[in-house]
Amino acid sequence: MKSIGISPRPIIPLILPQLEHRYKISRLNHRLPLLHLDGAGRSLLLMASLNNHNHNHNHHFRHADSTASPPSSAVAKISHLKAVVLGDAPASEEDDVVLPSHDFSRQALVPSQQKYLEMYKASIENPAGFWSGIASSEFYWKQRWGDQVYSENLDVRRGNIKIEWFKGGITNVCYNCLDRNIDAGLADKIALYWESNEPGFDATLTYSQLLQRVCQLANYLKSVGVRKGDAVVVYLPMLMELPITMLACSRIGAVHSVVFAGFSSESLAQRIVDCKPKVVITCNAVKRGPKTVFLKDIVDAALIDSANKGISVDVCLTYENQLALKREKTKWKEGRDIWWEDVVPKYPTSSDVEWVDAEDPLFLLYTSGSTGKPKGVLHTTGGYMVYTATTFKYAFDYKDSDVYWCTADCGWITGHSYVTYGPMLNGATVLLYEGAPSYPDPGRCWDIVDKYKVTIFYTAPTLVRSLMRDGDEYVTRYSRKSLRVLGSVGEPINPSAWRWFFNVVGGSRCPISDTWWQTETGGFMITPLPGAWPQKPGSATFPFFGIQPVIVDEKGVELGGECSGYLCVKSSWPGAFRTLYGDHERYETTYFKPFPGYYFTGDGCSRDKDGYHWLTGRVDDVINVSVQKLLWLVLSTRLKGRAYMPL
Repeated sequence: MKSIGISPRPIIPLILPQLEHRYKISRLNHRLPLLHLDGAGRSLLLMASLNNHNHNHNHHFRHADSTASPPSSAVAKISHLKAVVLGDAPASEEDDVVLPSHDFSRQALVPSQQKYLEMYKASIENPAGFWSGIASSEFYWKQRWGDQVYSENLDVRRGNIKIEWFKGGITNVCYNCLDRNIDAGLADKIALYWESNEPGFDATLTYSQLLQRVCQLANYLKSVGVRKGDAVVVYLPMLMELPITMLACSRIGAVHSVVFAGFSSESLAQRIVDCKPKVVITCNAVKRGPKTVFLKDIVDAALIDSANKGISVDVCLTYENQLALKREKTKWKEGRDIWWEDVVPKYPTSSDVEWVDAEDPLFLLYTSGSTGKPKGVLHTTGGYMVYTATTFKYAFDYKDSDVYWCTADCGWITGHSYVTYGPMLNGATVLLYEGAPSYPDPGRCWDIVDKYKVTIFYTAPTLVRSLMRDGDEYVTRYSRKSLRVLGSVGEPINPSAWRWFFNVVGGSRCPISDTWWQTETGGFMITPLPGAWPQKPGSATFPFFGIQPVIVDEKGVELGGECSGYLCVKSSWPGAFRTLYGDHERYETTYFKPFPGYYFTGDGCSRDKDGYHWLTGRVDDVINVSVQKLLWLVLSTRLKGRAYMPL
């Protein structure tokens, strides 16, 4: 693809298994690497041809077995690892890697390591061309961006931190999620399945119906004075009204700030005071398992608290969740509180689109801060749209026929990127579940999977471990044959839970996209691509397109080969957050001053001798930013002979 107005960044070394030295991607012959099994069918081999041009370059694979390779190749046993092929047998503790099957790889969007390398190489050598090619071919822009695709400064020594992608491009995320897909023929495709906390209650919306509901709310919000750039605080459970609200805000250029409907009134009030919303949207109550949570009462307390601090909200739009609480039992403040059902359905089912600049804000999402004050992570429109859609597409090997279920709440970044925006930008069918995953029993998830024929199931290691403790019988009583890809998010998944998820839930036939990313990154950063790479249980594997992860020591020196240290990222990517709302100085201090020139993730990471990445958890509490000193903790864990960073 052609670069637009920006010189390509220098080609960086790609961390690949078995490389004794990290060297330029351009030196690799792109017919590599090829997977082979040894005579016993167990030990994994990687064969790679090198462009040696008859030069005696010192680029060779670690533990290279020259006697087994042709003159132009190097063959390496990856640490003498043992492998099982997807679908052939369960993964045991003796199996170090799981290989994609031929059948799965053949139909995958990225069917081989060769294809991954080609795409990754293009994304690093020419990020402007790579991302502008995707942006222009797969999304609608009212006006194309200018000559400069992106601009960045990640080094505080060179001035203020700044990241911009597609600036000057005019678009709208809601339009790309709904109108564009309807125009492409998806009007009657199911956009949302909704499953109630109580078994037997459900609902559906097609893309056409969803657009109508979104437009009605958009028109209502405009009628009460919400304009482009205004904030709207959303305190809703996993009802269909939650993604409807997010899309309605984006349609009119308002900035939504979704607060997890489980946070206290104090936490909600903090966020209201910080972003000063025109409207708060909530519902009267929700059932989580057998328990009723009175959300409106929490909102009432938060609005009193925020008013005492000088921030008053004139409109509290409240949805009546009849399965949890009838309206006559809901506490009410006349003149401020308005029932959703009484006003929103009266508005027209079509609404004009507010076209916005790619760098206009899309949403605020607050994360906990070490000082006690939440950090308002600000994501903008164009880059986030392109990045979340692209990561969803490739990391889950998305097909048009998929039914996708992410168990995350939209109060977290996972619910933004991979419940609402990423899937719908791809025209996917998304399942929302209102309730508790073990209600009325620990088999509820698999009952839902069978009911809706879910093909992609994305959840957190915490839930996996919880269901693992409840026993296999709650899983195996259900078919689960529709499942095609599994996913993990939120924290590193331990190998035993990974194997249980793979063997029991996925029947040893579903690859696991064990994703690493953050609220701040907007989308996946390090993740397996189903069909492309052998997987090691517990490892996030390799970087996504355009991402340049580096591991540095306490002095900020990049470490090569097998190592442990701080995980940083060099150079920007489209989905990166742009600032902390109202506090750019904190943004720079927290994320860019610890290691100038890099985005500091706050996570520790190990890279094993085969180049795989192992996330080891947060290191925020042991960082002395002023001197950039790492205080090692005593605790360390080992995994099959590969040590985690001792944090």
